[in-house]
Amino acid sequence: MTPQERDLGYLLRLQANRDESALAALWDAYGALLYGVALRILGSAADAEDVIQEAWLQVWKSSATYDSRRGTVGAWLLTVTRSRALDRWRSTASRRRAEDFAEVGSAPPPPAENPHTASEQNQLRARLGAALASLAPEHRQVLELAYFGGLSQSEISQRLDRPLGTGKSWTRQGLMRLREIVPQEDWV
Repeated sequence: MTPQERDLGYLLRLQANRDESALAALWDAYGALLYGVALRILGSAADAEDVIQEAWLQVWKSSATYDSRRGTVGAWLLTVTRSRALDRWRSTASRRRAEDFAEVGSAPPPPAENPHTASEQNQLRARLGAALASLAPEHRQVLELAYFGGLSQSEISQRLDRPLGTGKSWTRQGLMRLREIVPQEDWV
């Protein structure tokens, strides 16, 4: 764990004690990235803003449940945001939308208040887009369907007409390759 990640973990512990400045610092570090994920999944700025508000409320209420042994602060925040976005998407959208989101990089970057943070987020977004583009087509497709389309492994296997084990293997291989291309330390 990097010193910067330890600092973010410390901020999360402060926030668990209702330190509003810690929550603001976490927002500065991750807000733009989380908004981009919500926007990418939902395709609507208004829905993405609502989901971000719901996700941050969940972070505010449940930050004491964060366990650094299970992953980084950024990964936890992304998981919370992604889960809220997928819940919203599933309750309001048809499954046909999954095909609309299969193309990488279609979401515009959210406006950012801090130019330094915006620059870092844009660099990370570009690296992730390039990393996804460098994956084998089957790996990229299953990751897009799972993370941006909200499909389960069973639904992905049905859509691609492949055995469930094949889809799971492609997902794992794609995630491992992404981890090699964009190390976890770069997510902070």
